[in-house]
Amino acid sequence: MDDLFFPYFIHLVALSISLSLIFLVYKKKSSNIKFPPGRTGWPIIGEAWGFVMAGKRGTPEKFLNDRMKKYSTDVFQTSLFGDNMAVFCGASGNKFLFSSENKYVATWWPRTIKKIIYFPEHVDNSSIEETAALRRFLPEFLKPEALQHYIPIMDSMAREQLEADWCPHKQVRVFPLSKKYTFALACRLFMRIRDPDHVTRLANQFALVTDGLVSVPINFPGTTYNRAIKGGKMIREELLAIMKQREGELISDNKDDAGAIDLLTRMLLTSDDNGKTMNHKEIANKIVGLLVASHDTTSSSITMVMYYLAQHPCIYQKVLKEQTEIAMSKAPGELLNWNDVQKMKYSWCTVCEAMRFSSPAQGAFREAITDFFYAGFIIPKGWKVHWSVHSTHKNPKYFPDPERFDPSRFEGSGPAPYTFVPFGGGPRMCAGKEYARLEILVFMHNVVTKFKWQKIIPEEKVLNISFPMPVNGLPILLQPHSTSLE
Repeated sequence: MDDLFFPYFIHLVALSISLSLIFLVYKKKSSNIKFPPGRTGWPIIGEAWGFVMAGKRGTPEKFLNDRMKKYSTDVFQTSLFGDNMAVFCGASGNKFLFSSENKYVATWWPRTIKKIIYFPEHVDNSSIEETAALRRFLPEFLKPEALQHYIPIMDSMAREQLEADWCPHKQVRVFPLSKKYTFALACRLFMRIRDPDHVTRLANQFALVTDGLVSVPINFPGTTYNRAIKGGKMIREELLAIMKQREGELISDNKDDAGAIDLLTRMLLTSDDNGKTMNHKEIANKIVGLLVASHDTTSSSITMVMYYLAQHPCIYQKVLKEQTEIAMSKAPGELLNWNDVQKMKYSWCTVCEAMRFSSPAQGAFREAITDFFYAGFIIPKGWKVHWSVHSTHKNPKYFPDPERFDPSRFEGSGPAPYTFVPFGGGPRMCAGKEYARLEILVFMHNVVTKFKWQKIIPEEKVLNISFPMPVNGLPILLQPHSTSLE
């Protein structure tokens, strides 16, 4: 019996020694693997409270700056949305993430946001596939030939809104009116909806959605988040009804009066490589997502341009001079065109500087699709990744005297690559960048050539949670120009 046991015992000892050696090697190896420094904060909520409060105080960059000083100027660890998260910093961090799409990282949306935007059965769909499907349609809708058709529509709608909602009043609040303009324009170009009552109904439902995107995600009756989910459902149901009607009247060459098919119709008509078209619910999801991505960001940009122009009269005068020259070159009643917008160079530099000070979007989130190393730290597969405009936009390393408002920073070759990133970068750069540029400049042309203005609350605080917004909506006193410039 002992003779039989001894070889077995020797085998167990040898196996034990082998396992011990493997464990020691693994332990030594794992001890050399470093996660990004930082802290994850409280259970469940992580550091979300500090993240949100920095924005509410109007200093969103403080959340990043404090942690960059304490932990690392390259990448640090935190926890937001209930997930471990690596925050990449500086131009090098931006460059790495922008060039790593679908190699190390991929598109990611928090599930709490997807529950507002999507039909319930699509909430768990891959963000990568959803984004890829949407981007099949955008290049055609946003190509230069199509954008040229949108400029006269933008111009005429800006003129109409100023006449109806601005000119009769001595005081207005800019942010609500800029939202009204951008949403009506999106309804017209995305869905060919022109009826003001229909636009207002959709706008009221959409307001519930946008409020809920930055709320505490508690889905109980009466909460902001619950109202947002209901608002998203109402908009999607409305879109389904529109699509049903549109299919009934659709003719292959049915076009808008500007000669371009609206985005919703294009989605109904276009098939993939297998000849399959998207179903109506998928289209509704994507239209709501586009409205979320484009509406408040552009409204915020228009508002903040007017905010800073009121603070800097000399810059306002330079913008006015440029826009007046364009207005004087037009025949009475003639609408703006592509060439006119290309002449608005100083105006666009001013918009860019306003976006540097108060970016319309704080950044974006990704998910690590494989383990990878950056700056000597490992980012494990499944971790969420965040890049933020606030690590560069007011960093004196990239923008000397960053608190000085100076549009000339963007003249000539402009800022160094990957330092000015309000639209992101790489293959996931905002597809609507040029659309937003046209929309902002066309409205800017109209408001500057009609009015000078001053802030009623000179030191009005600016909140910055998901986008910058003057806390009172930027009330201004209008001073119409004595002589028409049109």
